[in-house]
Amino acid sequence: MAKKSPKEEKEIIEEKATDVETAPEQVTEPEEKFEIEDIPGVGATTARKMRSAGYDDPMGIATSNPLSLAEVCEIGEATARKIIQAARTHLKMDFVTGAEMLERMKKIKKITTGSKALDSLIGGGIETQAITEAYGAYGSGKSQMAFQLAINAQLPEEQGGLNGDVVWVDTEGTFRPNRVIQLAEAKGLNPKEALERIHVARAFSADHQILLVEKIPELFKKYPNIKLIIVDSLTSIFRSEYVGRGTLAERQQKLNKHIHTLQRLADRYNVAVYITNQVMAKPDMFFGDPTQAVGGHVLGHASTYRIYLRHSKGDKRVAKLVDSPCLPEGECAFRITEEGIQDID
Repeated sequence: MAKKSPKEEKEIIEEKATDVETAPEQVTEPEEKFEIEDIPGVGATTARKMRSAGYDDPMGIATSNPLSLAEVCEIGEATARKIIQAARTHLKMDFVTGAEMLERMKKIKKITTGSKALDSLIGGGIETQAITEAYGAYGSGKSQMAFQLAINAQLPEEQGGLNGDVVWVDTEGTFRPNRVIQLAEAKGLNPKEALERIHVARAFSADHQILLVEKIPELFKKYPNIKLIIVDSLTSIFRSEYVGRGTLAERQQKLNKHIHTLQRLADRYNVAVYITNQVMAKPDMFFGDPTQAVGGHVLGHASTYRIYLRHSKGDKRVAKLVDSPCLPEGECAFRITEEGIQDID
């Protein structure tokens, strides 16, 4: 056999390399994306109305309410139910085994509070796909925890964060950029960048507060890396606008719908939701702590984790885990300093 020249050998090597690169097992067809127009019953006009209302993906439709969807898209409630069911069928939102549920829950992430004791109390930090409620008297640390979480959510995952943006709905005028700067510097973050990653809106009425939360899906189009939603506080405006027993039923109905909207956002976008709540005193209680959270059973049932905060001596605070789907009740102490939430030495 005649010996091949160096040029011929080079051509053979290059030809083999090309064959390896274009081998059938290396080439995969891209997975076809499922758009809202692909849902049976959704035409171009309906899809346009859905997108303008924030329903821009099948998951958003699958987790929506038929009455709300029907109102937004100007279609019948029966048609809205069929569209929602079709979206759920495609996304396989049906019964699953416990093992499959375990796999799904691996997507859940956690944001550290800054205190190891507090993190341990609530199972490792503030969870995504869940609503964490903190209630307590003024000065108990509810808003300070919100500030700390808004900074910690921006940290890398190896430092207990999610490297994400934050949405803050302020109902009491308590948001202070100076506090954000202080905490960002303590964590080694660029203060200006930290402020840029927090998207704040001030709510001036209960209906305005509800509207702001309903518009959060529009923010995800511009800032897809949002990982935390804060509402401080959830009940303040409702409490001031709905006065007396005659308005109690309407207030509770609106609160119920409002907090379930927050839960749908948590599930849809895999974000953590942290809400603060006010308290009231029970004058008919003669023994024990008369402090009770505002919002009644509606908030009590809707919140995934419920934390009661109270002031101790100096900069010390005590946190009590009142309710959790998987953790026992317990208490821990932590400090609130200029540098943020810390463990007690």
